[in-house]
Amino acid sequence: MSSIARRLLASVLAAEVLALTGCGTPAAPQQRIADVQRQSVALTDHPDAIAALRKSSYRIGASMLAAAPDRNQVTSPVSALAALAMLRVGARTTTAAEMDSVLGLPTEHRDEAMNALLTDWKLHDGDPGTVDDEESPADPLFHLANGLFPAEDLVLEDAFLELLAEQYGSGVYPVDYAGEGALDAMNAWVNQHTGGRIEEVPIEPTELTRLNIINTVYFAAAWADPFDPTNTSPGLFATDGGNVEAPLMHTVLPLSYAEGDGWQGIDLPYNNGFSMRLILPAAGSSPVLDETALAEVNAMMDGAGEALVALTVPSWDHTYDLDLKEVLTTMGLEEAMGMTPDFSGISADGLYVEGAAQSANITVAEKGTIAAAVTQISMAESGFAEPDIELAFDRPFLYQILHEDTGLPLFLGTVLDPSQG
Repeated sequence: MSSIARRLLASVLAAEVLALTGCGTPAAPQQRIADVQRQSVALTDHPDAIAALRKSSYRIGASMLAAAPDRNQVTSPVSALAALAMLRVGARTTTAAEMDSVLGLPTEHRDEAMNALLTDWKLHDGDPGTVDDEESPADPLFHLANGLFPAEDLVLEDAFLELLAEQYGSGVYPVDYAGEGALDAMNAWVNQHTGGRIEEVPIEPTELTRLNIINTVYFAAAWADPFDPTNTSPGLFATDGGNVEAPLMHTVLPLSYAEGDGWQGIDLPYNNGFSMRLILPAAGSSPVLDETALAEVNAMMDGAGEALVALTVPSWDHTYDLDLKEVLTTMGLEEAMGMTPDFSGISADGLYVEGAAQSANITVAEKGTIAAAVTQISMAESGFAEPDIELAFDRPFLYQILHEDTGLPLFLGTVLDPSQG
């Protein structure tokens, strides 16, 4: 290990990763990063890479929406993109090429572009714990955190640690996956960085877990023009199963408005550079759009003119959990999500992705919006090669117990129904 990485891990291992609060609840571990200088990158430095990352986020987002088209959903493409970009830092050979191709990641200046985005978002950073759930802040708060939770004895590659420190500001928290301390540390960290809206990681560690890459995103903002609560009233909301009653908010505002083939859309602004884009499909059409349709809608909305809109929109409070590994495999990350990927840029121990998941929630009401998400990529050490054949004894079969030297059958039998004695 380099002296930088050695000092990093020594400082973390010497620290108390879990401190106890007065009520006995594990507190979030202190952030430790490699003692290298964070690079300064502006959005204007690599515009093509920024554009590619935006397109990639919508590609990932469209695939996440497609995973459950019949459910209320709230996902964070930005959180998934950040976690996958950190994983990509350690990908090599065909695994790296597959991630770039399937996710549409820029092949040049990817990490510098992510750094520029993270730096720009930092202008809106703050402590999620200070936000009153009943009073969205007038000045939008957007907090994003990146963390690595390696096993204490896992040797991480120097270049991996240093690049994540230089471009992503990632904290490193060595943990003991053999005990309960690892889960407590991750839960406490996620709880802190989401202001308590998400209390637990979506994936619990197993006896094989060696590393977790975690990203959290938290957003809270008041509407630029809040809805008047006295104008909120029960109304009917049409679902595939018929009409249901919901609280409907009403207002009249000048808004960015556009319409296309089978849809209408508005941008409902928060303060200081954030807005909620609402897209209403034609009656009977699905609101789940694929990557191409999303791009077309966004292109028209980006050039939308202003119109005075009599707006009716429900308030909602949704929670959603997603198996991201299944989504990414369906997208085409078969090698990266399989048993024999090349993540040698992270560690020489032969790591593979044992699970990837995202948990998110959102509350939208008269005063504004509060939302949070956590994306987790859990990695284990490869113990087996990718199987050549899958064989399930899930129908009647024959068995024998043999003496190997003589070949004599000590026992011979069949299983027709394993549930019967």
